[in-house]
Amino acid sequence: MNRLRNLNPLLFGLLGLALVAALLVVFWPKADQRYVTAEFPQTVSLYEGSDVKILGVPVGSVDTVRPAGEKVVVTFHYDAQYKVPADAKAVIISPSVVGDRFIQLTPVWNGGATLEDHARLGLDRTAMPLELDQIFASVNQLAVALGPEGVNKPDATGVGALTRLLDSTARNFGGQGAQFNTTLKNLGKFTQTLSDNKDELFGTLGEIEKFTKTLADNDDVVRRFNDSLAGGADLLAGERQELAAVLENLGVAMRAVRGFVRDNRELLGSNIADLNRLSKILVKRRTQLDEILTTAPVALNNLYIAGDAGSRSLSTRANLAPTFDKLQSDPTTLLCYVLGSYCTDTPLGGVLDALGAAGRTSPFGAARARPDRVVEPIDRSLAGLVEVQR
Repeated sequence: MNRLRNLNPLLFGLLGLALVAALLVVFWPKADQRYVTAEFPQTVSLYEGSDVKILGVPVGSVDTVRPAGEKVVVTFHYDAQYKVPADAKAVIISPSVVGDRFIQLTPVWNGGATLEDHARLGLDRTAMPLELDQIFASVNQLAVALGPEGVNKPDATGVGALTRLLDSTARNFGGQGAQFNTTLKNLGKFTQTLSDNKDELFGTLGEIEKFTKTLADNDDVVRRFNDSLAGGADLLAGERQELAAVLENLGVAMRAVRGFVRDNRELLGSNIADLNRLSKILVKRRTQLDEILTTAPVALNNLYIAGDAGSRSLSTRANLAPTFDKLQSDPTTLLCYVLGSYCTDTPLGGVLDALGAAGRTSPFGAARARPDRVVEPIDRSLAGLVEVQR
């Protein structure tokens, strides 16, 4: 006892702190777990200690299962090292018809916010498997609905509607098994074709969506167009009698034109051929036509100005003043000019030459034989302007 009294009180304090720390480690809730409270309509075969899994891997267990009115509140935990998305759901999984069930957390976390500790999942975020008795009850309800007390209730003939349907189906499909099989195969090929061309199909749907969006964006323009179209339809409806008369007259005119063409086919063909030749000639002479169209207005204007309506003649002006001046200053040159400019070095020689050119050897001699007159051929085509039948 005396030895204990001699020990340092500080040592006793350290031992006490170590004992308290050990107790806290043993009894303090572990910080590496997250707790969740979920609500289920019912929890068949789910007990305290049942597994909590992610992708089938156990990550926690069920802590409590207690009823709360028309629902069951289940509290469970999972290891904090596993991340669960903030919008996760709790689903009760039944691995077999008979046996314990477990809670599956889904979907898998792929990034983003995680589920908070002590989160609460309502009925909209939980699910449970369909129970076997519910399946049996649904089958029973279906059988009753299709039975003699339901849709197959016998009528006045003693035959139910379902029976008649089955009999009619059997008669219609009797002997059509091969065709029905071919139809199913073709339907399979059709769906396979749709699957192989899903990109093009969805691309077409996308273009249709763009088209409808364009129509929606231009709703006012489309409405005005529809109104205008409706107005045009109303106008045609109001004038339908006149339109019918016009169409009838047009039919009569077309019949008359058809008869005219039939009766004058050769003449029309000849005229069309001549018109074709004329058009070719105009194309060939387009340079001359351009020149005529350019100069003809000026020439016609000058002709109109030169015309004298009073005397019904063309007014011209002869420039005789230089001629009279030559008569006074140089009569020889004037004589040569009048006789045709047959002048030599001497005035007399010029006169003789002029007389010789006129066909005489001397002023009073006999006339010389004149050369043959050259007759130019007559151009009936007017320099190619028109064609002449040979």
